[in-house]
Amino acid sequence: MAEKRWAVSRRALLRGTVAAGVATAGALSTGTFRPTPATASPDGRRVAVLGGGVAGLTAAHELVERGFQVTIYERRAWGGKARSIPVPGTGSQGRPDLTGEHGFRFFPGFYQHVPDTMRRIPFQDNPNGVWDNLVAVPEARFARSGGDDFRVPLGLRARSGFTPESFRETLGAAFATALKMPTTEGIYFAERLLVFNTSCDARRYQQWEHTSWREFVGGHARSHEFRALLSRTLTSIMVAAKEEIASVRTIGTMGEQFLGNPFEIGNDGGLDRVLNGPTNAVWIDPWIQRIRALGGQFVLGAEVRGLEVRDRRITAARVVDESGAERAVDADYFVVALPAEQARALWSPQILAVRPELAAMEQLFTDWMNGIQFYLRRPTDISRGHTAYIDAPWSLTSIAQNQLWNRKFTEFGDGTVQDCLSVDISDWNTPGVLFGKPAKECTHEEIAREAWAQVRAHLDDRGEVLRDDDLHSWFLDPGITWQQGQQRNTNADPLLINTAGSWEHRPQPHGALENLFLAGDYVRTNIDLATMEGANESARAAVNALLDVSGSNAERCRMFTLYRAPELEPLRRIDAERYTAGQPNLFDVPI
Repeated sequence: MAEKRWAVSRRALLRGTVAAGVATAGALSTGTFRPTPATASPDGRRVAVLGGGVAGLTAAHELVERGFQVTIYERRAWGGKARSIPVPGTGSQGRPDLTGEHGFRFFPGFYQHVPDTMRRIPFQDNPNGVWDNLVAVPEARFARSGGDDFRVPLGLRARSGFTPESFRETLGAAFATALKMPTTEGIYFAERLLVFNTSCDARRYQQWEHTSWREFVGGHARSHEFRALLSRTLTSIMVAAKEEIASVRTIGTMGEQFLGNPFEIGNDGGLDRVLNGPTNAVWIDPWIQRIRALGGQFVLGAEVRGLEVRDRRITAARVVDESGAERAVDADYFVVALPAEQARALWSPQILAVRPELAAMEQLFTDWMNGIQFYLRRPTDISRGHTAYIDAPWSLTSIAQNQLWNRKFTEFGDGTVQDCLSVDISDWNTPGVLFGKPAKECTHEEIAREAWAQVRAHLDDRGEVLRDDDLHSWFLDPGITWQQGQQRNTNADPLLINTAGSWEHRPQPHGALENLFLAGDYVRTNIDLATMEGANESARAAVNALLDVSGSNAERCRMFTLYRAPELEPLRRIDAERYTAGQPNLFDVPI
């Protein structure tokens, strides 16, 4: 039913957007596709953005603000993985449908690019636009199955003197106390963070990029608590990576922001922030309205099938609409803002002849991290923020949304839903506890029952928090599709995983193809994570490259860098000398 409803919606919107788009930038030409050289517009400012997720919307936003004629082409839905999704047929008596999503949205305080964009999206009477729809959560809960749970308060702490000794002792003691592990292991982990935080760039890119996180922290040789919380949790639960293949540089960079900056210096806001309503309502839809108001054009239902090349330029993009008709998109510049697995399918021999480095994208690795929403008949009291289910085979995390939304859930659906527990499933390859199968091999009903059982096993071991009678209904990310003949699922929205050594396979936003620009979280970025922030940052870099190529005198997109404790900079300079001399980091000593 959901697919049928969405198909009707896409066709209806396509009819309206195609009519508006054919006479503007990047117009669709109908009929049999015959590639012809692109003819520059009088001022050479037509841009076709291929892909309508966060990267594509960011590129379009930055370009229309600078006077370019932009058309965005998207196959499925605006917002990509970040969007919210109406649950078809659930609304009644004038109430809108319940809201589902690919996975809950999470905006760490160290994000800078996305919040900067949000401030430029008007929203009702908000003085800071959509940015004012972000809410800081005060705590995180780590739930154990058959063990004591613990809560970690989030928020600014008083600034004190920053030295390697204070870093090690204070953070080590905090880990040992909060995570209930031996003090020696807490201090050991703090020392490993200190090794990374005092490493020079050369060591980060040449040594730690090629080292796995588990090897770096010695996860195989530590206690069960250490392995579960500090080796596995920081990879599989937080970024859907695997400790044995995730690079130290990627996970260490995340740790440097979450744990190495306890005073949140330079952060845009609270350490852990979420939206105060459905993503589309409080972010994506206002964003589209803003881009449209500035002159941007939108074409939904257009699947990109190929790019035509002549004289080191893209002459046209081939797209197919929902009727199966193939058409040509003509523009002066093309921004490919598709996910890595879709973008690399466009790299024809002709494109690789000009940009051979793009062939390395075949080495990039993707995995699954998708969400399921459980709609509840009564409010929950689980946590005032995110909850990580430490012992769950499927590496689950969740957030209860009713406490954070301005509009309550009783205003959606049939009026009886009072809360939504939005759960992310990060491990789709490990057998579960009910059916003994990985999530990839479970039907949708089995996925729901299994995820619900794993959550309850963690929450109800000290008293009943969730009851089966509480469950009103559930909604699984529609990107997960059950293949009856193969007895397994497919995933339309896999997640890029930065494996050890993968940096060299990731491209720059611009290369030898003069009018082709790449935007997406697989492009090399400072954030170095498959995130909305990475998508936004890469799009800004692509736009800046486009401005350079076009000779534009427009102000360049603002770019941000991640925080590094300035007190440790002298130690990084020492490390640069030590690395050049073939010596280990000053703090990298066996324990």
